[in-house]
Amino acid sequence: MAELSELLDGRTTMLIDGAMGTELFRRGLGSGDPPEAWNVDEPERVKSVYSAYVDAGSDIFLTNSFGGTRYRLKLHKLDDRVHELNAAAARIGREVADATTARKVLVAGSMGPTGELLEPMGQLSTDGAVDAFAEQAAGLADGGADVIWVETMSSLEELECAVQGARQACDLPVCATMSFDTAGRTMMGVNGTMAGELAVNLGLAAIGANCGNNLADTEAAVLEMQAAAPGIPLITKGNAGIPEWHGTELHYSGTPEVMAAYAHRARERGFTFIGACCGSNPEHLAMMRAVLDGEIPVPEVEEIVATTRLVAKKREGRRGRRGRTAE
Repeated sequence: MAELSELLDGRTTMLIDGAMGTELFRRGLGSGDPPEAWNVDEPERVKSVYSAYVDAGSDIFLTNSFGGTRYRLKLHKLDDRVHELNAAAARIGREVADATTARKVLVAGSMGPTGELLEPMGQLSTDGAVDAFAEQAAGLADGGADVIWVETMSSLEELECAVQGARQACDLPVCATMSFDTAGRTMMGVNGTMAGELAVNLGLAAIGANCGNNLADTEAAVLEMQAAAPGIPLITKGNAGIPEWHGTELHYSGTPEVMAAYAHRARERGFTFIGACCGSNPEHLAMMRAVLDGEIPVPEVEEIVATTRLVAKKREGRRGRRGRTAE
């Protein structure tokens, strides 16, 4: 197995990609249609999304396989094509990465939640979840992924099943992110400390947060992981600001400037993998790259206040230290 440190090739910061679904919609994907089917039916359009993020400066991009387990694909009667669709997602990515000669680019095989609840809250058994993730990971590995990237998890139990499944299927490094919704917790009540502790126990190559309620809460959750899992590379892949309804359409408030300032903060805090999630596009990533490379100054933007108690405590501590210094 190539260790993630080897794949990093000495770099301390890597830029990830941005949103996948909205970019596919821009290229003609219909509402309710399975994105994973395009890996076979419209490979050039999927390739164009990967290429756009690489051209914008991404060092690592996620494959079009977020809903690639048998449980998600069953909704579209594609559950008998798990290996085919996941392998195709990674194979397209491999072509893009190998064609990039200016720098090393990594292909991360995306594995999202099954959409099912594990027993006893739901009907999905642990063995069933592990088998489903193993099946998906095998396809991604066979297609040429460099890393298995478990993302947008809410449950520690499902995250552990995904990691077990990936390791049954291949020897690729495994990275994982959870999605923190309100007050620094996932939908299933997990906080950053709990996620960091699990990362240590599972020996993950990297741990972090993606999607979530807002940038500040996502960053705060990763700071909790940093304290709980020292030495493990950290991932932050927040949404482009806050979602807002404009009539019947959902827009995100995060401009490229907002995301570029966020990328700078993330690097200053010691996060290794920095990217964007919902509401972002290659324009956001290009400005993030420019700031990280020092080509443009860090934009001055208003920083959203996190709702987590961790950040409040840190601010109280800073105020206290400033007060003592003044004395």
